[in-house]
Amino acid sequence: MRTVVIGASSGLGRCVAVALAARGDQVAMLARRKDRLDEAAAEGGPTAVAIECDVTDAASCTSAVEQSAEAMGGIDAMVYTTGIGVLRRIEELSAEDWTNSFATNVIGASIATAAALPFLKQSQGTAAYFSSISASMTPPWPGLAAYVTSKAALDKLVEAWHTEHPEVGFTRITVGDCGGGEGPSATGFADGWDRELAGDLVTTWYTRGYIAGALIDVDELVDTVSAVLHRRPSARIPSVVVVPRLPLTE
Repeated sequence: MRTVVIGASSGLGRCVAVALAARGDQVAMLARRKDRLDEAAAEGGPTAVAIECDVTDAASCTSAVEQSAEAMGGIDAMVYTTGIGVLRRIEELSAEDWTNSFATNVIGASIATAAALPFLKQSQGTAAYFSSISASMTPPWPGLAAYVTSKAALDKLVEAWHTEHPEVGFTRITVGDCGGGEGPSATGFADGWDRELAGDLVTTWYTRGYIAGALIDVDELVDTVSAVLHRRPSARIPSVVVVPRLPLTE
């Protein structure tokens, strides 16, 4: 399996990329931070390659995907894990906040898909995109309006790609609360959040039941991603949801 993982320098993207490479897949790891990518590729082993990519720069994104295809001799799968989440009350979101959210969470995904499309069509491959329960399974989370809205747009984008190119397997992977990894694999999603505001809003999320109170083991997520990517060409998996199983109570 020749897989491009976009967003592979940290968090869940890094966990998935390293695990797939360790299982023997060829993996092109893409992200902006080349130093972190080099470390991830070294951890993944000889089947991994690190390629710098900025999904908000169309030329960089297209070039990185094409470099991936050249390095691996083609592309069988693409996993788009990149996502940013600005924490701010909706009335305080700036035009820049909205633009950055959509540039990273939606537009970059489409640009990368367009670049990978010829290779995915040739291999009858799969493109998978990380979505969020906040976009489809719960009401919008206060403070994450730009993130939730962009992820909802991503969900519709995946459907649009399938409508026009049904020969490729397009899958939305909706992810609930996940433990992620440690060290460089730890998520940076909340970096830069205002801690006082975050404290207030997290309490609200818990009170409303948006946070499950349990975490998915990252290996479970990796297993799900691997199953989607290794599907038979005759099958399509339009959507998968991975959420934590709550502990039993007496």
